[in-house]
Amino acid sequence: MQPLSFGDPIRLGPYRLAGVLGEGGMGKVYVGHDSSGRLAAVKVLRPELAHSRNLVQRFLREAQTAQAVTSTGVARVVGSQTEGGRPWIATEFLSGPTLEQAITDHGPLDDAGVRALAGALASTLQEIHAAGLIHRDLKPANIVLTSSGPRIIDFGIARPEHGLTLTTTGQAPATPGYGAPEQILGQRVGPSADVFSLGAVLVYAASGRQAYEGAHVAAVQYEVVHGSAALDAVPQALRPLIAPCLAKEPAHRPHPSSVIQTFAPPRGAHRLWRQGVLGKQIKEYETRTHQLTTLAATTVPGAKPSRRRFLTSLAAGGAVLALGGGATAWWLTRGPDLPDAADAEPAKLLNSGEYKPGTPPEPLWGPLKAAAPSASMLLPVRDVVMFAGPSGGLTAHRVTDGRQKWSLPEVSPSAGFLRLTAEQFVAADADGNVLAFDASTSELQWSAPAKAEKLLATAPDAALVYVLTKDGEVAAVDTEARKVRWTAEAPADILIDPAAVAGAGPGRLVVCTADGNYFALDSADGSSAWQLGGHAGTALTPAVEDRFVYVGGKSLLALDLQSGDEVWSAASQSLNPDQAGWGSPAKTDDYIAAIDDGRLYRVNKASGSEAGVSWPDGTLPSRTPPVVQGNTLWIVEGGTSSGVSAFGNIPSGESDGRLMWTYEPESEGPWHMAAAGNRVFLLNKGSVVALPVF
Repeated sequence: MQPLSFGDPIRLGPYRLAGVLGEGGMGKVYVGHDSSGRLAAVKVLRPELAHSRNLVQRFLREAQTAQAVTSTGVARVVGSQTEGGRPWIATEFLSGPTLEQAITDHGPLDDAGVRALAGALASTLQEIHAAGLIHRDLKPANIVLTSSGPRIIDFGIARPEHGLTLTTTGQAPATPGYGAPEQILGQRVGPSADVFSLGAVLVYAASGRQAYEGAHVAAVQYEVVHGSAALDAVPQALRPLIAPCLAKEPAHRPHPSSVIQTFAPPRGAHRLWRQGVLGKQIKEYETRTHQLTTLAATTVPGAKPSRRRFLTSLAAGGAVLALGGGATAWWLTRGPDLPDAADAEPAKLLNSGEYKPGTPPEPLWGPLKAAAPSASMLLPVRDVVMFAGPSGGLTAHRVTDGRQKWSLPEVSPSAGFLRLTAEQFVAADADGNVLAFDASTSELQWSAPAKAEKLLATAPDAALVYVLTKDGEVAAVDTEARKVRWTAEAPADILIDPAAVAGAGPGRLVVCTADGNYFALDSADGSSAWQLGGHAGTALTPAVEDRFVYVGGKSLLALDLQSGDEVWSAASQSLNPDQAGWGSPAKTDDYIAAIDDGRLYRVNKASGSEAGVSWPDGTLPSRTPPVVQGNTLWIVEGGTSSGVSAFGNIPSGESDGRLMWTYEPESEGPWHMAAAGNRVFLLNKGSVVALPVF
């Protein structure tokens, strides 16, 4: 939340405004309180848009639509001005997590919870429809769980029953995976469209997974129109109750009253929201809201209310105000109920009787459809492994059992996320701010504006985070001062873009660009330290260790990190090393593992001499570095193969260099790997699995 600035109103109607919660293309939303201290979210149309008759009508329609519904199951409009002056809408402040946040924090609801949720939402939809309206955007993020039950928010795209699904430019007709087929096809929409959305919501509540998934929005929408809902993770007893709601034909879906009767919520269902871990979380949100209300109502006689004090109180205790959908309701989303901090014990190494050469061992957990289909990065830190979530943002699952522990929807995974310390990692948001979080709890530690487009590397002492900025420069973010220490351009004639990769060591940042040029910058001021132009045909991640950096390309090189001078060189066996030379190297205790011309080699760190060939088929892609864990060395297969192979990595041992197994389920790459704590994590088209090692 930001403080009020020049041009912001101090008061709208009875509400004294204390700060800016957010803004979008149409309006700006403030937090305010009336004379009794009651909190409200006040949305006002931007003054520069007031001349647009269509936008004014749309804004007023949102206010009128929300006011038309008097159900206790929606966020209540507490005030509005629709004639004269600047139009505004004030809605009550809801205390509790969204359904999306609750499932992320605690996992799927049990049978009784799903039935209670279904009954409450169906009852509210019945009242919305009785008012002659269709919500049209029911989804987990638009459902707030309070102690009195679920509340539906956001009437930004709700329309009368006779309205077609015509939208303004840039406005989505519904959230992908939750909108009914007729919405996607632009056909006439009736109340049954909300029942379809209800079915999709219940699948998520019962399983933690979306009913319809795909690699991109168009693929998800295709599945909604032509595919079948993924109900395999829904408990067997609930499948026949949910499935009718997801019928393709609107006429085949049940009426909300039938949903209430079919799900038969248990006696005392209203008490479920005040019990267990979820009830505890809701109670903590309510306590925080009560504190804010008390503060807002308390003033010193004769003194003006302190907006600074009010803003400070909102930020205290880690509470952050977040916007739901079209800003017709607000609630505290990331309150004090963060997951507990923990570290995971290393997994037990397999003994010789627990694995069989040629047969992959049973996974520790998974595979789980838990990541975005386009996700290409894994990061294990402490007790979690992180990756891009299926609904956007960053998600973390426990390394021990694969259960989801937290999610950060504000993070942009496409910018990358990196380990900073043994307990923290860094990421970036859509505005380019660098954010540091506790990996186990997801608690924000600090943030720094940096215009970051991609995170490149972190310094070994955690003092700097190196980023590629949206202006195409390299910047170093000082983690103590929490600001950019320096920015630098790439050396002359070298183009750097988001495909670049990097590694950092004492005093140096080493970057490899998309066209295979290496250069190093001084970490003190960003000045150029050395260059190695045209050595690789693509971006290959350098491996930095102490005083040395190991780089792939036309030859495998060990360079002095400070000067760039060659320490040793291992020639490529490829007939065309410009295209198929050495790939990205990986470090072991005494060796460097890397792929040359499609073959895996282990090279002595001290001399650069070959220390064993591990793979003779010449089918390995060079860019993906091997992964070392336990006594195994893992590589991603290429060519006609479609899996990940593990080799023995015990120099002079019986299994050294021997192919132990290949994990190749029915999927054609690309595969991505990471490893920690005797666990190897594999990611492929949204599916994540953890495998043991020996």
